[in-house]
Amino acid sequence: MKTINGSSLKQMIISGANHLYNNYPEIDALNVFPVPDGDTGMNMNLTVSSGAKEVANRNDTDIYEIAKAFSKGLLMGARGNSGVITSQIFRGFAQALEGKQQINAVEFAEAWNSGKDVAYKAVMRPVEGTILTVVRESSAILLEKVTTDWSIEKAMEVLLKEARASLERTPELLPILKEVGVVDSGGAGLVKIWEGFERGLKGDIVEKSQATAFEESKAGYAAAQMEGEEYGYCTEFIMELGPDATKKPFVEKRFGNVLNSHGTSIVMVRDGSIVKVHIHTINPGNILSYAQQFGEFVTLKIENMTEQHEKIEKDAQTAKKELFAEAPVDHHRPAPKTEEKKPVIQVKPVTNEKKDYALIAVAAGEGVANMFKELRVDVIVSGGQTMNPATEDFVTAIRSVNAKHIFILPNNPNIIMAASQACDVLEESVDARVIASKTIPQGLVACMMFNPDAEVDENYGAMKKALKGIKSGAVTFSIKDTTVDGVEVKKDHFMGIQDKKIVGCHPDKVEAAYHLISTMIDDMSSIVTIISGEDVKSEQTQALVDRLVSEHEDIEFDVRDGGQPVYSFLIGVE
Repeated sequence: MKTINGSSLKQMIISGANHLYNNYPEIDALNVFPVPDGDTGMNMNLTVSSGAKEVANRNDTDIYEIAKAFSKGLLMGARGNSGVITSQIFRGFAQALEGKQQINAVEFAEAWNSGKDVAYKAVMRPVEGTILTVVRESSAILLEKVTTDWSIEKAMEVLLKEARASLERTPELLPILKEVGVVDSGGAGLVKIWEGFERGLKGDIVEKSQATAFEESKAGYAAAQMEGEEYGYCTEFIMELGPDATKKPFVEKRFGNVLNSHGTSIVMVRDGSIVKVHIHTINPGNILSYAQQFGEFVTLKIENMTEQHEKIEKDAQTAKKELFAEAPVDHHRPAPKTEEKKPVIQVKPVTNEKKDYALIAVAAGEGVANMFKELRVDVIVSGGQTMNPATEDFVTAIRSVNAKHIFILPNNPNIIMAASQACDVLEESVDARVIASKTIPQGLVACMMFNPDAEVDENYGAMKKALKGIKSGAVTFSIKDTTVDGVEVKKDHFMGIQDKKIVGCHPDKVEAAYHLISTMIDDMSSIVTIISGEDVKSEQTQALVDRLVSEHEDIEFDVRDGGQPVYSFLIGVE
């Protein structure tokens, strides 16, 4: 086809979102760092799913309206750096379509080039060998080659071909990828989205795979499949509108409204006298009887999703029982989590009178949350590694406080962009600023520098400056055998990590913590904060501290029970 409109783009979006969903565990497996997180694949999946929900029940034929709605859903649902960058790519794509009802191949290429520009502007220090490189190289080549006589299918084929080639080159641009032997996970996620786009463009809409839900349950991934939906029947048909006098006149908007009132995951595409429909509905017979008033079916397919889901749920529960029955209890690390938790926002009651300041911090673990509350933090957004809050979570938190000036502490490098995006998308005039803390210790020391009586710029400067005055470390278990920066890492052993660099790996978590702290302490050190996780016993922490105190008599050790998941110890050295 020479052009596409909103209906075609919607079909591509739903297909792309489903294809990413089916493959996101594979994307997660590409993560370079062997830490136990559901990182890039999960974040991109949740981000794109949020966007797809915005367009699922829309029947606009205007391509800009569909692109704009998708972009809005991505923006608010963006999680992690990969999710935010993905949302910016499609934000730029949508901006290029403003005022257009349909586009040709040249405009299609120009839109992706716009997406590249917006994504690069959103990242303060763009790193090549990432998703940014993939979108830049593929969109540039498409824009260079495309001509007005190209079909959209040919343009999509070239874009995808170049994206795959660019992805394969990412290890040459980013040495850590080459060392570990993987391609960039964010770039791989974008390729999966575009693969789904291509199939949707050709009418072969990708369905969500029940097998992915089974693997999630078995491996501890988030069970996000069709959450909260009635399952019913996946109903697809192609209908030819009849010239027969017995058939009623077909009014597309009215037909779409009826579909909306009877189901979900709707895709409706009309091409002349042919109408193709995809819908999830409880009563497919009602839909078919209604549709047959306007024409006759060319093809028809109905699948019972409820039955499939119940079987998968049963198989998944059996798999879990087998998995945990066969696996010996490992007291060295927390049990794998079987569901992805929605970030919880803990808010202090507020009055109608607007106060001068409010602080928002991201934290996981009751003890860590209490540490921030002791330092005047008003709102705790539950999250961190394995559970990155979405942009919308920060927007909700910002709106929940009644303050003139708001400081946000993300406390994780993968959350900073989502927090910053929340400040940007707020329609109302709010002075919300991000203090770019990358660790819990950084966030705590920044809060200590907050002065409720100081001017806003003075506070902002002092809190940002405080981030540089502390070294941060962590101890967590490895999920695979690998070698990173010359350090040999064994699966299930404990890694000592300082500022994103693995400095050691040991079978015992306490031994790993001791060696990490010993590495971090120098002649200028005066205070060491040790925050123990949910998998650490009090006697283990005490044994660690006793050993350190005997060797460092001049250093003050502040020991707290954080109760955080994933990380056995969080360390701050001042």
